[in-house]
Amino acid sequence: MGHPIITNKFIVTFISVLLFLRTESTQPPFSCDSSNSNTSSFPFCNNSLPISQRVNDLVSRLTVDEKILQLVNGAPEIPRLGISAYEWWSEGLHGVSRHGKGTLFNGTIKAATQFPQIILTASTFDENLWYRIAQAIGKEARAVYNAGQLKGMTLWAPNINIFRDPRWGRGQETPGEDPMVVGKYGVAYVRGLQGDSFEGGKLKDGHLQTSACCKHFIAQDMDTWNNFSRYTFDAHVLKQDLADSYEPPFKNCVEQGKASSVMCAYNLVNGIPNCANFDLLTTTARGKWGLQGYIVSDCDAVAIMYTHQGYAKEPEDAVAATLRAGMDVNCGSHLKKYTKSALEKQKIQESDIDRALHNLFSVRMRLGLFNGDPRKLEYGDISAAAVCSQEHRALALEAARNGIVLLKNSDRLLPLSKMKTTSLAVIGPKANDSEVLLGNYEGYPCKNVTLLQGLQGYVENITYHPGCDFTNCTSAAIDEAVDIAKKADYVVLVMGLDQTLEREKLDRTELGLPGMQERLVTAIAEAASKPVILVLMCGGPVDVTFAKDNQNIGGILWVGYPGEGGATALAEIIFGKHNPGGKLPVTWYPKEFNKIPMNDMRMRPVSSYGYPGRTYRFYNGPKVFEFGYGLSYTNYSYSFASVSKNQLHFKNPKVNKVTKHSSVLNIAVSDVGLEVCNNGMITVKVAVKNGGEMAGKHPVLLFLRHSNTVDEVPRKTLIGFKSVNVEAGANTHVTFDVKPCEHFTRANRDGILVIDEGKYFLLVGDEEYPVTVFV
Repeated sequence: MGHPIITNKFIVTFISVLLFLRTESTQPPFSCDSSNSNTSSFPFCNNSLPISQRVNDLVSRLTVDEKILQLVNGAPEIPRLGISAYEWWSEGLHGVSRHGKGTLFNGTIKAATQFPQIILTASTFDENLWYRIAQAIGKEARAVYNAGQLKGMTLWAPNINIFRDPRWGRGQETPGEDPMVVGKYGVAYVRGLQGDSFEGGKLKDGHLQTSACCKHFIAQDMDTWNNFSRYTFDAHVLKQDLADSYEPPFKNCVEQGKASSVMCAYNLVNGIPNCANFDLLTTTARGKWGLQGYIVSDCDAVAIMYTHQGYAKEPEDAVAATLRAGMDVNCGSHLKKYTKSALEKQKIQESDIDRALHNLFSVRMRLGLFNGDPRKLEYGDISAAAVCSQEHRALALEAARNGIVLLKNSDRLLPLSKMKTTSLAVIGPKANDSEVLLGNYEGYPCKNVTLLQGLQGYVENITYHPGCDFTNCTSAAIDEAVDIAKKADYVVLVMGLDQTLEREKLDRTELGLPGMQERLVTAIAEAASKPVILVLMCGGPVDVTFAKDNQNIGGILWVGYPGEGGATALAEIIFGKHNPGGKLPVTWYPKEFNKIPMNDMRMRPVSSYGYPGRTYRFYNGPKVFEFGYGLSYTNYSYSFASVSKNQLHFKNPKVNKVTKHSSVLNIAVSDVGLEVCNNGMITVKVAVKNGGEMAGKHPVLLFLRHSNTVDEVPRKTLIGFKSVNVEAGANTHVTFDVKPCEHFTRANRDGILVIDEGKYFLLVGDEEYPVTVFV
């Protein structure tokens, strides 16, 4: 049999098909293709019309069945209208992530810049840095989308739950325990990711580079503890704590950050599932805070109202409860399965669906996904070259450098001399593992470098031993590790946790170093010829009192999960190329705190019951390290250069008298009036002196303390922070605008923000400045 004849025409056709397939495979999903004459004339494709008008037109053209299919995260295409498929679920906590269903690293882009896990980035207390990181993530997300490897431009980050309990496995994802810090982080992240300016207000007609989602709304900060699970936990939260601890980060994220999404959490709060709470989603988030965007359930949160919580008696009741509460899209399949029957049973109306679709399609249009090929529009020129760019990788290194916290430095052991250090022993189960540096919700890093490899760039003669086979350290090769340590000039011990011990769905059961790590560290420190350096890699705090008190352990560094630049950053700090300046964004509690029930949501102490409270604002028990603690290779000193007022007067007939519910005379902020609030602003100028021999960057933290020490009043509150560079021997000034109606407030038992009468103290370092409030 002869071979078939292949003509030139066939070859041309074959090549054309290949080119078409290649184009199709790399084309990002979008609607309103201008080359499609059947659909481009629809009003919803006319980008000169207001988005609300375009959305109304689009929704009016959908059948009921088409509408229902758009209510889940994996929204299918609608070919007859030229509407593309859309995947709502993508992640970008600290870099474009491999988690979620929207991102594919299977094309020309194989990786993305992985910044430090958020808990470490937060320790920089640098809002501008937070913003620049989010900008980079948003830009890289657009690049991945433009390359056809991202099926949606909605990233479900940031996580702005406060780190309430040190055992929480997801605390690593948060900016720490302080509501103000967490809120400011949320604002910086949202503005950076969405394409806004650092100051806000620069988004053109609400158009978005990428969409950010503030999660998990609200009071979700426990995954699994004893018999409690996040899926069924009913968090009993006091109005007081809701108002001044749990709500503020979300309020800031929406009001100031202009987030285009909020995710409602699995748990119930005071008997009502978050995703079925009309007061929370509609009255508060949309009404009071002005949310312009969509509300998404956490994944399968709708289904579990029926399957696990028993809140919904029928599957359709969960559909009705969530849609009527104001939720718009279900991560999961419950609405896909049961919305039609909910309609038929008259548990919902079609208008409930239309309301949700209006919010969903509005966000897709704000992202420019209904304006034709997005590669020809704004953000269309962001190419694959933006991913893993030198600029972004340098930013990841900067964040790790400035985040790492020096916890101990006896007799100025650190930094080590690169010239004089003859040999180094590096011991630890994860010291030669690069994946552990990333934390959770990670992506594929641009470059993998282990902590051991980072140190090898400074010392040629390095010996490594894991010490334990695994991080849980159920068994340890103590004798072998000790023998290696004895022969080295210096010893670096890399200990702590990893994602097998703290992560989503896994809270810790104890607060010390796991397994035999403490015994291993102590034995090596005893045997080494010089004091050893302990490097702690963990998201949540660990009780290392033993190391703090051990004179054979000369240095302690906390590195969190420092991202792809972490190895270089740690080596630079240990050998003095960089001066550490990070400060802890969480309290480090002693092991005994483990006795406190994790499901107790009260923030304030109850002295009569021996309940110590939570976070630095209220906790009255012993600490291993305080919130805001962090050393440096230089010595900083502070003084109050000037304070514009030392008295504040809020005379008003509506003063709240001392009662059995309040032992402090106060006035509601709502009764003060805007003019009085504005006139009461205090300008505080702090002088900062670097009295050492090394330049450094570090955050200046300004606290406020009331002289009354009753349980309901915070022990102290952070009211301002700014990161400053100070040359060796130099002086600088930092100015804070203190707003009494914001910074002097707390919530009373009814959840109303009040200002207490009495003497306050502004605190910076060891310095105090008194301010008296009269009401």
